[in-house]
Amino acid sequence: MTPDRIPHHVAIVMDGNGRWATRRYLPRIAGHKKGMDALSACVRHCHDRGVKVLTVFAFSSENWKRPREEVSSLMELLAVALAREVPRLNAEGVRLFFVGDRSALSAKVRAGLTKAESATASNSRLLFNVCFNYGGRWDIAQAAARVTAGKEAITEESLSAAMALAHVPDPDLVIRTGGERRLSNFLLWQAAYAELYFTEKLWPEFDGAALDDALADYARRERRFGKTSEQVSTALAKKVA
Repeated sequence: MTPDRIPHHVAIVMDGNGRWATRRYLPRIAGHKKGMDALSACVRHCHDRGVKVLTVFAFSSENWKRPREEVSSLMELLAVALAREVPRLNAEGVRLFFVGDRSALSAKVRAGLTKAESATASNSRLLFNVCFNYGGRWDIAQAAARVTAGKEAITEESLSAAMALAHVPDPDLVIRTGGERRLSNFLLWQAAYAELYFTEKLWPEFDGAALDDALADYARRERRFGKTSEQVSTALAKKVA
């Protein structure tokens, strides 16, 4: 696959951790722990393939509705992951951003997120966004509030600049594992022109080969952004020439 066919920005809905555990008669948190291993490997795979930005949906604003024990376990798992993964990510040149509403998180969790971002702030090999307590509707609403507070006119440009992911280009490819075929309130604004890829694989099973399948599918697609195929072909020919 040629470098020009690799998506600059890949976003992933990591679905299926609980079902992976249930099918093995394990507690749901075991699936989330296995999913953390899959995520760690995915970061390395993305860097190796030439992806420059990776954004993952780690905890949605709707996930608070899950059983209290599971939510508490997820918060504990986040703390463990920060302690285990941040030094490795830093050594590999990965820059971390945590994207979402932090107001509902404990002071300890907020401090951990800030510390991880600061520790990796000088890195640039791969930009890794972790959407935690994030929702696409929340993002649009907070962006509109920021624009209004600044007494700017609400336009596509002003809203885009106020979005929580304004520091990176919009995703080129959105992957969802677990067999579901919906965005589930993930990057609703940013994914307007993203290519969507759905796989039956549960997230703990999503390995380098599965990522390669998604990237190969993306490479076969023609991205027109409202133009005709002829216009895209002509523009590409001029670029190559």
